[in-house]
Amino acid sequence: MAPLPKRKLSKRRGRVRFNGQRNGLMVATQTVVCPSCKKVTPAHRACRYCGFYKGKKV
Repeated sequence: MAPLPKRKLSKRRGRVRFNGQRNGLMVATQTVVCPSCKKVTPAHRACRYCGFYKGKKV
């Protein structure tokens, strides 16, 4: 049997542990071209240059 945790981890503690493990890895972010201003922006985020997301002003 695998060892079990004695207490439930809070969301914050779990995320801190997960992000600490991930910091050592190369994490590639997806980028897309904004259809409004044609600049490269991160996927699933509003464009920081024109403020559009999915064709709407946010």
